[in-house]
Amino acid sequence: MAKTKQLKQGDALPDITLMGAEGQPVRLRELAGEKVLVVYFYPRDDSPGCTAQACSLRDQYEDFVAAGAEVVGISADSAESHAGFAARHRLPFKLLSDPSGQAREAFGVSSSFLGLLPGRVTFVVDRSGIIRDSFESQIRVGEHVRRALELVRALARDGASPASAAT
Repeated sequence: MAKTKQLKQGDALPDITLMGAEGQPVRLRELAGEKVLVVYFYPRDDSPGCTAQACSLRDQYEDFVAAGAEVVGISADSAESHAGFAARHRLPFKLLSDPSGQAREAFGVSSSFLGLLPGRVTFVVDRSGIIRDSFESQIRVGEHVRRALELVRALARDGASPASAAT
């Protein structure tokens, strides 16, 4: 299979539907139409780095919501694993299951560390479904959160949404 190039600023959000921790399908494009969307891909539930990232997002979640954003985490773990991970760490945002790797492939998120570990990439998508930024780092988990929140706040200040563009 040919390697898919990672999506970047200006690219459209792929039309992907994944299973949520509650066992319900979630379509990313529908979420993006409602709010700015922070989509983060992470390697595995309950690993040290992934737990640190998820808890940092949890701790800043109200700031994301106040700025008009929703946070969604995606990994290959099952919906059941996500439900347990979310419950253990009181995660208020959606975790989506991508066991086949369809979302990773559509976003172009490759493996890191000699191909042994699924990549850690965060995308910020505006309400019109356009990727405004992406950040990739396996070890700088706090930077994912800081950078995403900074852009979400800037989008809120700029009024970057289809509704404000029409006025």
